[in-house]
Order: sequence, then structure tokens, then C-alpha cells
Amino acid sequence: MMKYTTEIKIAKPRKEIVEAFKNPDNMKHWQRGFISMTPISGNLGEEGSKNMLQYKMGKREIEMEETIIKNDLPNQFHANYKAKGVYNIQENFFEKTPEDQTLWISHNEFRFNGFMKLMGILMPGAFRKQSYQYMMDFKAFVEKGHSVLKEK
Repeated sequence: MMKYTTEIKIAKPRKEIVEAFKNPDNMKHWQRGFISMTPISGNLGEEGSKNMLQYKMGKREIEMEETIIKNDLPNQFHANYKAKGVYNIQENFFEKTPEDQTLWISHNEFRFNGFMKLMGILMPGAFRKQSYQYMMDFKAFVEKGHSVLKEK
């Protein structure tokens, strides 16, 4: 098991941040490798709902099942993600700052099995780095309109 926290300050009001965060059409602009999101059950974004997420990471395509655990936006959004060999619990908090900016805090817990257990042991920094990259890309998207799609 591996736990870590990442955080980033975004120079936009929380209301604007949350609107961009909860819109699934925006995922392609800030999640590198994102291909698609397909609802499996429940209403999109509601607690207990499930989605299938597809990503392309290098030459591999990864499918990941997302389950919404808590959706109390604009304050917090928690979800679990299951992929082959990896189980991730992610708790996201969005805090207003005195200067009307937003502090995004993300707590992550990863559990591994099979081959991914070895990856978790040998490359724990890669998971933290990817989480922080998503946050930086989200910040660039909401602050400057920059999309990771333009980097291809």
C-alpha cells in the first residue's frame, strides 16, 4: 500500500474550478492519455455511480472503473478507481483561499497486486508524479485555457 498527498493552488475562484472539474467533457484537456468515459450505472457524478474510463499510456490502453464515493462539490469529491493490478482511493478537497483562489488537495491511497505490486515498490514516485502532472495540467487548463491535446 502507498499513500501520498498532492496539492496545488489555482488562481481562479472555487466556483469556476469546480465547474471545470465536474464536466467530463473537460477531462481530455487535462488528463494526458484520456480516451473516453462510459457510464456503467447510476446518474453521472452521483454517489454510487460507476463509469468506465479508458486511457492510452504509452503503447498500452488501460481500462479503469470509477466509483463515486462522495460528491459534495464544491467542497470535496471522492472516488475509487480499479484497474488491472491497481486499486486507488482518491479524496479531493477544494478550499477557498483569502485571495479568492482555490487550493486543490488530493489524498491518494494505492493498493497493488500482481505485476503492479512490483511497480509500486520499484517506482512509487511515478504515481505521485502522474497525480501532480494531472493537477498542473488542470491548473493550466482553467487558468490559461491550455489543453494537453495540443501537445500531440
